[in-house]
Amino acid sequence: MRRGQVNEAIQATLAGRLVIVGFGSIGQGVLPLILRHIAVDRSAITIFTAEDCGRAVASACGVSDFRVQPLTAENFRGCLEPLLRPGDFLLNLSYNVSSVGLIELCHRLGVPYLDSCIEPWEGGYFDSQLTPTERSNYGQRELALAIDRGHWDHRPTCVVTHGVNPGLVSHFTKRALLNMAADVGLHTAMPVRREEWARLAMNLGVRVIHGAERDSQRSEQSKEPGEFVNTWSTGAFVGEGSQPAELGWGTHEKLLPKSGRRHPTGGQAAIYLERPGASVRVRSWTPMQGAYHGFLITHAESIGIADYLTLREGDRVVYRPTVHYAYHPCDDAVLSIFEYCSKGYQLQPRSRLLREEIVSGTDELGILLCGNPKGVYWYGSRLTIQQARSLAPHNNATTLQTAAGVLGGLIWAIQNPDRGVVEPDSMDHERILQIAEPYLGTMVGVWGSWTPLQGRERLFPEDIDRDDPWQFKNVLVD
Repeated sequence: MRRGQVNEAIQATLAGRLVIVGFGSIGQGVLPLILRHIAVDRSAITIFTAEDCGRAVASACGVSDFRVQPLTAENFRGCLEPLLRPGDFLLNLSYNVSSVGLIELCHRLGVPYLDSCIEPWEGGYFDSQLTPTERSNYGQRELALAIDRGHWDHRPTCVVTHGVNPGLVSHFTKRALLNMAADVGLHTAMPVRREEWARLAMNLGVRVIHGAERDSQRSEQSKEPGEFVNTWSTGAFVGEGSQPAELGWGTHEKLLPKSGRRHPTGGQAAIYLERPGASVRVRSWTPMQGAYHGFLITHAESIGIADYLTLREGDRVVYRPTVHYAYHPCDDAVLSIFEYCSKGYQLQPRSRLLREEIVSGTDELGILLCGNPKGVYWYGSRLTIQQARSLAPHNNATTLQTAAGVLGGLIWAIQNPDRGVVEPDSMDHERILQIAEPYLGTMVGVWGSWTPLQGRERLFPEDIDRDDPWQFKNVLVD
């Protein structure tokens, strides 16, 4: 095992059992980090997975309780309840397993929990009998937050959506706001309450926030027809890409997009488009890539950050930024998405995860804050495949960034065991980043002059809002 310059000190102790649900690319990537930084008995680790592909990694890590048993709405209680009691931890890294179902179980049993995204039971993303809200991250989030309002004997910490995005990008946002304030000479005390963070964002003129990511990792073996190629889970990517595109909806926006709809219930921090995210592209920018078109894939941070940075005066919302993901995956994944959409959203018969065969590339993943007179500000991680391989086994750049977020959230939850249902925005951003940063490559903050109008005034002058470049209609690629 080759390791980079990482402090391998134990940072937390888990006295009880660790039950891991799901052992795909992220589970295999994070397990060595857990064993490196958390004192836990390997014989007290149980893995539930839908397929056998991770068994060799688990065995190499000294974990023998490896159960190929997909969890369903019918069997999950019978599988998990005999293994979980106070002092244990449930780590959910699966897809097609209901986050809400697992959180309710953990509240009943008094067991802390963490997941990297909110998931429904299998078929929940595609069920035409469900409303768009029921199929959305917005709807799943509302259900998860409602659990904490129930009458429970225990309110163990249940961290929802804490990978890299969602997850670390919420902490990137806070650090970016502080960096921007220092750079423009805005003197401010360290915000503590969410209202103070929202006021800081408003005072900085932040109107739009993108999860701006460009993955340039590549293999020498090009994608073939009938194959879905990706640097992380194909099933999870296709699932979220098939959901309605979602975005936090800012107070500066003049009009809903043509396919935009408001949700009939809930906190109203976000809207959705009557189009699957895999078919929606948006304009964005990263320092290395420059301007690019990314997919507006639904992500929990689009809703969570927008809600957290909402400023109210009484019942009136006076400030909220528009927030969404702008994802340019690796080039072969882009071709895979186009083929998937062109085949009527039918998944290709073969899939290939790029890991050992990657020959070069970087995952440039961060948060882009737009609207300040000085320009746009991008803050985030640049992690090359060479760095990822030197830092941890069984990872590429994409999976290691996510594993770092899972590790940070897991240690925080162990050390804060009675906080109830918690989103990344409400956690200690500096503590989480302290844990995760050694695995994130180069962390950078860069100002830029990009706007979504650049190059369009000459070609399509009637299709833009010149008065306000940060209207969503200027960002959306029709």
